[in-house]
Amino acid sequence: MKIKIGIVGTNKISHKFCEAAIQNPQTELFAVYSRAQQTGESFAQKYNIKHVFTDYTDFLDSGLDAVYIASPNYIHCEQAIQAMESGKHVLCEKVMAINEQEAEAMIACAKKNHVILLEAMRSDFDPAFELVKEQLPRIGTLRRVEFEFCQYSSRYDNFLNGIVENAFNPELLNSAARDIGVYCIHAIVRLFGEPEKVETYSTFLSNGFEGSGVVLMKYPDFLAQAVYSKITASVNPSVIQGEKGSILLNHIGSPTEIEIRLRKGDRDGLEGGTCEKLPYKPVENNMIYEIQKFYELIKEENVEHPYLDISLNTIRIIDQIHKSDKIARKS
Repeated sequence: MKIKIGIVGTNKISHKFCEAAIQNPQTELFAVYSRAQQTGESFAQKYNIKHVFTDYTDFLDSGLDAVYIASPNYIHCEQAIQAMESGKHVLCEKVMAINEQEAEAMIACAKKNHVILLEAMRSDFDPAFELVKEQLPRIGTLRRVEFEFCQYSSRYDNFLNGIVENAFNPELLNSAARDIGVYCIHAIVRLFGEPEKVETYSTFLSNGFEGSGVVLMKYPDFLAQAVYSKITASVNPSVIQGEKGSILLNHIGSPTEIEIRLRKGDRDGLEGGTCEKLPYKPVENNMIYEIQKFYELIKEENVEHPYLDISLNTIRIIDQIHKSDKIARKS
């Protein structure tokens, strides 16, 4: 079984997807949809894609089996539903939807048409997180989780000089929470489930765009914190703290090093204990894992897979961020 995939969008992440998909013998890059013919042809030539379309309906009718959607966030829902109504499986870039209502509509459409809908959250499928999950008992009772992803945007200098590009345009709904923070929030929900309570705090730019933020999530026995930004750069690892030690990940989106630090005795700090790097071999492009999972779900016809709940719960938390945004802006 080989699935024919159509690509929606020709941006940077679409290139990374194609580079990963080429490594998977069970997938074929079949078609590309772009608003501009020349852009689509240039993209297709690079990856030996035979078919280029500027009409979305014609694209869906071209004989493909599945669609990878990497268009702007605000149009994900519309394009995904049209594709699924046409009987196509959908792998949709994060964030899958801009709010809970859209996510629920997309999930309902997938179930109705018996097709796979999967959010392309690459860290979700990276073996690093299964390794972390396996190691959690070693650090004892969990007390605190701090996942951090702060990446200074290459477009921010232009913003500071009065040039507002798409990366900082609030109308495109690609806030720091949806663009960067989702990695932290999604990973927390994936590992620990839906929190009992959520509090959010955001920093806004002069045009109302959310540039950075913090999300506090309350679980029965511990607190989790997601720290994210498009206007600063991280210097800290992401950490899971237990009573017996901690697990550290150097990058929440694509970990390359995982470390476990255990206390030596009852009263000493981590400095006096053991430090162990876990046996993890990262790949250059961890999007290969989401493509493999997408293929497996299609093969299994597993329409109601558990990743849908993870995506929905994540989007509910992001919804709370943006409800708080509106309140903050009014005040």
